[in-house]
Amino acid sequence: MSNTKGEIGCNEPLLCEDKRSKADKSPYPTEFTHNDYTVGWVCALPKEQTAATAMLDQIHADLPKPPNDHNTYTLGSICDHKVVIACLPKGKYGNNSAATVAANMVGTFPSIKAGLMVGIGGGIPPKVRLGDVVISSPTDQYPGVVQWDMGKAEKNGDFKRTGALNNPPMTLLTAVGKLETKHELYGSKIRQYLDDVEKKWPRLVPKYTQSASLKDHLLAADNSQRHRNNWYSIFMMLWDMILSLLGYLLGWSAFAVMERSADQVMSPTTVITVDGDQRKARNTHVHYGLIASGNQVVKDVNLRDELNSRFGGNVLCVEMEAAGLMDFPSIVIRGICDYADSEKNKDWQEYAAAVAAACAKELLGCVQQSDVNGERPLKDLLGRG
Repeated sequence: MSNTKGEIGCNEPLLCEDKRSKADKSPYPTEFTHNDYTVGWVCALPKEQTAATAMLDQIHADLPKPPNDHNTYTLGSICDHKVVIACLPKGKYGNNSAATVAANMVGTFPSIKAGLMVGIGGGIPPKVRLGDVVISSPTDQYPGVVQWDMGKAEKNGDFKRTGALNNPPMTLLTAVGKLETKHELYGSKIRQYLDDVEKKWPRLVPKYTQSASLKDHLLAADNSQRHRNNWYSIFMMLWDMILSLLGYLLGWSAFAVMERSADQVMSPTTVITVDGDQRKARNTHVHYGLIASGNQVVKDVNLRDELNSRFGGNVLCVEMEAAGLMDFPSIVIRGICDYADSEKNKDWQEYAAAVAAACAKELLGCVQQSDVNGERPLKDLLGRG
């Protein structure tokens, strides 16, 4: 890998939007300072940190940190951006831990101006399926992420939520819009970035970059129902043929075949689809919308659906850390590893972490470094200046 500014960025040069002059081709220095890093990337789990590190175009040497900062950082580059990656302490999950990690990060790296929270989450079917990615985006009156378990009781018995993530920097919001347009025009680069990981980090292949062996229990139910529907249709066609033949031979009008509508022939159970597309488990679709965050693990279908109903059916994903970044304006990106139901398990976690990290890399490719430089440092927003 070349270490020149003209070549270091994304593996897909077209994603690096910052246009650099030929004179700006000097090699990167062997060391950087804390002030060089402008993107803060927070993870909750070591496997999310692994996926994030694998997406770096270049890994940098560690820098010293204050004694009161207990974070452990991974430093590197993606496109023209210097990135700081930090993971929550092992076993210390939830909003409060995320808030502490973010506050320490911006205290140690005062030039961070763009925040990312990247990892795994539970999806809300049928809109979102395992292996998909959800990017937090403002939806209706909601700013992209809401804390569903924070609020106050009203007189009429309703629960008014008061927790919501601060709006991300405008640079990130416009980049999300550009990314959505690119996905509509060209499709996502996620698979390309997973292929790059396979070449650079072959040890990660079995869990992080392949999903063919993973099972989606909702998709399996869809296929089973579709199989039953097909057999039912075949049976009804044969039965119609028998009735028609008997009617012809015996002249019995009672055996005249009645015209059936599609909903009469098919079973009343509807096959789960997304935008009319019956999906394969390993297809990666990127969704933009609302993420619900709370300090409680959601693994009950009734609670999941009730939460979705609270927010007008707009929720795409549930998770546990993003609401801890209330004062760390950021984009939250989640790879879907379960459906927040009783079937919740860890089978999809590594792959979901990898597709989320790949999507975060693709998003950074839509951000010009000059735009990031014009943003206000996040330490000012957290009162760490």
